[in-house]
Amino acid sequence: MNNIIKTLISCGLMLLLIQVNTNAQTTQPTWWFGLSGAANISRYTGTTQRLNDGLIVPTAFHKGKGVRPFGSFLIEYRPGNIWGGTLNLGYDGRGGKFDGVVAPCNCPATLSTKLSYLTIEPALRFSPGGGNFYLFAGPRVAVNLQKGFSYTQLKQTDKEGDLSQMRKTLVSGQIGMGYDIPVSGPASTTKFVISPFVSYHPYFGQDVRSIESWSVSTLRAGIALKLGKGKKAAIVETPSVPPVLIPEVSFSVRAPKDKLVSHKVSETLPLLNYVFFDQGSTAIPARYIALSKDQATDFREMQLQNSGTPDMTGRSARQMNVYYNVLNVVGDRMRSDQSINIVLSGASKNGPSEGKSFASAIKNYLTSAFDIAGDRIAVNGRTKPIIPSEQPGGKKELELLREGDRRVDIQSSSKALMLEVGGGMIRPVQISTVQSDPLDSKILFNVPEAEKVLSSYAIDITDQAGTVQHFGPFHANQESVSGASVLGANQSADYKVVMTGTTKSGATTKKESTLHLQAQPEVTENGSRYSILFNFNKATTVATYEKFLTDVVAPLIVDGSTVIIHGHTDVIGSETYNAKLSVERAKQAQQIIEAALTKAGKTGVKIETVGFGEALDHAPFNNGLPEERFYNRTVIIDIATQ
Repeated sequence: MNNIIKTLISCGLMLLLIQVNTNAQTTQPTWWFGLSGAANISRYTGTTQRLNDGLIVPTAFHKGKGVRPFGSFLIEYRPGNIWGGTLNLGYDGRGGKFDGVVAPCNCPATLSTKLSYLTIEPALRFSPGGGNFYLFAGPRVAVNLQKGFSYTQLKQTDKEGDLSQMRKTLVSGQIGMGYDIPVSGPASTTKFVISPFVSYHPYFGQDVRSIESWSVSTLRAGIALKLGKGKKAAIVETPSVPPVLIPEVSFSVRAPKDKLVSHKVSETLPLLNYVFFDQGSTAIPARYIALSKDQATDFREMQLQNSGTPDMTGRSARQMNVYYNVLNVVGDRMRSDQSINIVLSGASKNGPSEGKSFASAIKNYLTSAFDIAGDRIAVNGRTKPIIPSEQPGGKKELELLREGDRRVDIQSSSKALMLEVGGGMIRPVQISTVQSDPLDSKILFNVPEAEKVLSSYAIDITDQAGTVQHFGPFHANQESVSGASVLGANQSADYKVVMTGTTKSGATTKKESTLHLQAQPEVTENGSRYSILFNFNKATTVATYEKFLTDVVAPLIVDGSTVIIHGHTDVIGSETYNAKLSVERAKQAQQIIEAALTKAGKTGVKIETVGFGEALDHAPFNNGLPEERFYNRTVIIDIATQ
């Protein structure tokens, strides 16, 4: 009620002020001239490894950022109050520093750039309602001025020079907004304004070089100083402007679960039927576990079934260790079942000959370590793998995609080795682990309209003693904070929760809720985990796994179970697209499981579905190696029973 009264009072005062007549004593200039200065906040994406013809760094750089100056001479043409045009001629700094990497020698490495352009930026100007606020958009033509770099790597001399194969001219675009603040008096015919502005330059057209995939997107924020000459004008009446209405925003709070549940999980871990090879080598990479002949004699697949790591969202070294034993698992199964024959199909962009060398290296290992007869293993070479990651016409992040295509595919028609799910993968390995869901301990704030109508919002949590804890600013529709950190040393407490948001028009909105927190006891529940994996291929969907989800996973779900479905992706592609993709795949898996449960007459099953996209704090694995990225393209299904 208080919020409504405040809103009505604000609108009444606004109407009163708007209805006061003002007199314009001079006309606005048609032509404006001035200077502008700004900060370019640039973000680097893509892949950069070949710096020039004399330097290829051992580890590629992918992401980076930088803040550099922008300055220009500007001309504005405003024949009316609404439409007009601008032209900026200036210096455009786009230099920055890539995120640090680690070279194969375990040496930290850095790369910074001195990137700048002479820029020509014509734009169309639009002032909604003819006021001081304006929008602008137009092309950007940039001519390269500087292209220097500085590369450092521990244990070697620093390198400086110019980047090779730089595009001399870039044609891109920008969109932005600004606000003209008059400084001169209303009676003066010489008009002077200060105009803060902000503009966004997306990566489209900003592929910096003719090789690799480095692109730059920039947020520019600055101030323009403009001068123009007007004329004496007749007094005109300012029209009334309707009040600005504050959009309605909903707000809710979800307390942490009553208890922290650790799931004792029997995990069915799918084994990729791929072995990835390092650039420049035809030897099996050292990260794959190679056994001597004596060690192979004692190896059994069951040795891999020990407990995994307890962190469900951490990067699991144990699960990846199981995959790195993939050749030993194949050898053990072929040794145990003489009917198993395999085909090793090696792929390399350098040609079928190198691909066949990859396959031959694996065959030699299996025949020498596990005594597998050579006539049971066929090898062949290809330029692209059977299911390639690099798609025709693709231009973004090609280096990462090509790393995933430099591999050997293990193929077999034997069900003792392979499980025909999702296009064929090696029959899973069973491992045991204890894991927990991090969302159980979180306070969740839900503001469904936040991304649409709010520029930001903050949360204030006040206890009964009046102590306030502040969180934010936030931007997403859902955010979370640790329940234990808010509760502190208390066993339980009640709180008032206030969400204060700023709308995109600059207005303020507030919503209140309440929250009860109590210390969470820890309990252990038994459960099972299944994962399904996806190739980098939009045509491969959850529908491929329908039989697996219906016939294998759904029958294990009993009445009263809780099913937690998490979708994940690797870091290839945009964050927005990956977030949407992970949700869609998780939801599709949920629909298939729900249909199977309904058909079986099972009730009382609770299903929680979340898509995490490429979020690094929830990713099952790192993204530095192709096998890690493949394992991150996953939907994970946890079945918890009381």
